[in-house]
Amino acid sequence: MTFVFSSIIRRKVSPSEVQFYRHSSKFDRLNWKYLGDPKNSADIRENISRRKGVGDIDEVSHLKSKYDCANSGEKDSIRERLLEAALRIPNVSHSSLIHNDGSPIVVKRCGTRKNYDFRPAAFETLSKRWGLTRTDTSVYTGPRSYYLLDQLADLEAALVNYAVDLLRSKGFRLVSVPDVLPREVIEDCGMNTRGVRSQVYSLGGELSNEDLCLSGTAEMGVSFLLKDQELQSKDFPQRIAAVSRCYRAETSKISEEKGIYRVHQFTKVEMYGVYLPEESAEGLLHFRDIQEEFFNSLGLEIQILDMPECELGAQAHRKYDIEAYFPGKDFWGELSSASDCTDYQARRLNITYDSGKFPHTINGQLALFPEP
Repeated sequence: MTFVFSSIIRRKVSPSEVQFYRHSSKFDRLNWKYLGDPKNSADIRENISRRKGVGDIDEVSHLKSKYDCANSGEKDSIRERLLEAALRIPNVSHSSLIHNDGSPIVVKRCGTRKNYDFRPAAFETLSKRWGLTRTDTSVYTGPRSYYLLDQLADLEAALVNYAVDLLRSKGFRLVSVPDVLPREVIEDCGMNTRGVRSQVYSLGGELSNEDLCLSGTAEMGVSFLLKDQELQSKDFPQRIAAVSRCYRAETSKISEEKGIYRVHQFTKVEMYGVYLPEESAEGLLHFRDIQEEFFNSLGLEIQILDMPECELGAQAHRKYDIEAYFPGKDFWGELSSASDCTDYQARRLNITYDSGKFPHTINGQLALFPEP
């Protein structure tokens, strides 16, 4: 398989084609045929309400009508407001999710639960008892800060290498990605970077650009790598693996998830795919199969969930979560997920193929560390 870098703009194209496809504005790349059609407004409105309520299709429709009727002197100011409103509209949901009652659907369960003649201790209890973690620095570095020590640090490194080796055996190409990214790239991936509910750390101060943020996942770094690139369909699918530190400003307040779980920073092995539109649904299942193989090989009891719309990020068309049973806490906790983002990210990031067509992108987490 030819990797993405050697497939960028190899074909002969006219200067006008390059100018349009490589430098076309984000406004022009949005799917106005769908967003601007009043026949779709009701479906989009319902999709927004079933998700997190972010986005206003009525505002988009109103501004689009004003833009279409405005003179050249008025268009620029309306265009900016219209683009901002349109970018808040989430991806179209998979048709199977529309009539879901808002609960995850268990697709599959794997593994056998072990029977203990005692109450299993939780990860935090065992790791502290054996002196393999340190979590008493939160007064200096904030809640959920931690150190992994000695054999536990060795285990983390071994599991990362094991996950990477598995992905390489499946044809993934390994890349190293930056942890500091432009705010716009993170937003184009579907994450909100502003406001009190943002999960993104923003950088600031005299020595930093306020439009830079800490990456929440290697998916964002890989997306930045592919931004403004023209690919070739003959090289699809492109499958990329990356290992990175990830940063999330929000942590869980659920009692079962206390300790070193859903922390502010963690290590993750990421899967990223670029697919032809007609192949992304099958590609998502392939990512899910790899995750299942990985967790089964570790002897974990897992369940695969088809997630409802209320649990989808703005970028996701469909998402599967994988949870494991934690005997020390007697609950199911999320280990990873995989999402088909269709052309949502490609349009915003200007990732194209074969003369300006937009591919579909898929992302998934093979492994996150630490995990209880």
